[in-house]
Amino acid sequence: MKIGILCACEEELAPFLPELEGCTVTTRGKWQVYGGLFRGVGTAAVVSGMCKVNAAAAAQLLITGFGADAVINSGTAGAMRGDLEVFDTVISSETLHHDVDPSVLTDHMPRYDSAVFPADARLLALSREAALRVPGVRQVFWGRMATGERFIDTEGRQAINERFAPLCVDMETAAIAQVCCAFGVPYLSVRTITDTPSARGSDNFLKNLPEAAAISKDVTAAVFELLRESGK
Repeated sequence: MKIGILCACEEELAPFLPELEGCTVTTRGKWQVYGGLFRGVGTAAVVSGMCKVNAAAAAQLLITGFGADAVINSGTAGAMRGDLEVFDTVISSETLHHDVDPSVLTDHMPRYDSAVFPADARLLALSREAALRVPGVRQVFWGRMATGERFIDTEGRQAINERFAPLCVDMETAAIAQVCCAFGVPYLSVRTITDTPSARGSDNFLKNLPEAAAISKDVTAAVFELLRESGK
């Protein structure tokens, strides 16, 4: 078993690297892929870069280039619902593109069954147990994530909420999910909140990024431990 860890930026991957045993670094194109054991599980980890094209390319690299049997996206997100607070964690039950007409995905090649991509049921179940293992973790929510090509501050927030009702937004998850769906590979996204409707904006994102990334890493690590214990 090999699990791919995909993070959008260096700050999100940084908490994983000190714990990656026997770390190797392989350069493929613009990406450096870190290999080794994380919590006893074979791992290939990469910083994709922000936005959907980078995320999709890195997800495919993990799957077809490094044999990832599942991909876990660990990182940060902006809250869309008022009851989420900074450093709460959202785990994807499903994800979608908030800036793509669904018919583009369902009516044309490669004709996805749906424009909403469900997370893997087993990884979701493990994440519920994993969340109980993380000391001091704040609230954890499971639900819908929405992805688009721009940072959501004020403009567009209401329209996205009215149409899709996501817990949070980011710029990569749906692209990762779409690639995993295309290749029949399980995925899960673990994202900790950096900014909210009341504490919004890029300044809050940057200020809270390191701590939020560390929280997502801890939750993801607990999922890895459960995978190791299950032996598959």
